[in-house]
Amino acid sequence: MSLPEYKQAFIKDCVEAGALKFGTFTLKSKRISPYFFNAGLFHRADLLRSISSAYAHTLASHSNADPSFQFDVLFGPAYKGIPLAATAVDKLADLDMSKYGKKSYSFNRKEAKDHGEGGNIVGASLKGRKIVIVDDVITAGTAIREAIDIIKREGGELVGIIVAFDRLEKTPSATDDDGQPRPSAIGEVRKQYRIPVLPILTLDDVVEYLRGLGSAEDLKRLDEYREKYRASD
Repeated sequence: MSLPEYKQAFIKDCVEAGALKFGTFTLKSKRISPYFFNAGLFHRADLLRSISSAYAHTLASHSNADPSFQFDVLFGPAYKGIPLAATAVDKLADLDMSKYGKKSYSFNRKEAKDHGEGGNIVGASLKGRKIVIVDDVITAGTAIREAIDIIKREGGELVGIIVAFDRLEKTPSATDDDGQPRPSAIGEVRKQYRIPVLPILTLDDVVEYLRGLGSAEDLKRLDEYREKYRASD
């Protein structure tokens, strides 16, 4: 199996935790999917350690491959992104204290604080800093665009986004089985903002993992779904 060890370990933890399931699932888009991913189940200490380590490895791998990719702050949009950003920056320091030990995290308040120091941001200031957003998934792209607007208002520079999973599937349409090519929500964000959007895992990774295990039935259903809804980007 050619997947990096951190990806293999993360997939294994996802399956054991029930965060990645195989079967028959009706998505919000009304598509019938042969798998379901739910990062919200990573609330247990060992699982939080697993996902935060995977975020850190993904960021470090991209940074090593592209030295121009530099960031100062991991921003976790309230509420799901808060623990993800905080724990990911800690795991980055574990990987390389000299390189990542001074990196910070921050998050937004849902309601502005009108006493004390006030403001919408908790943690590191975003002003004049290079920011990476940390979130679980990008579905329609609405929430991530809200986070991008916050960063702009605070004077930060968005340099990337990292998510746990990329389904690699095209956005839904009124006639979803029309066979027409369309980009994914992640592809639209990449194109609009011209920044890297880094997934820990993609559907292709899961297919490769299952192929290595010889899971013929699940693999067949994932392959069929992937071909039917593959994004044009």
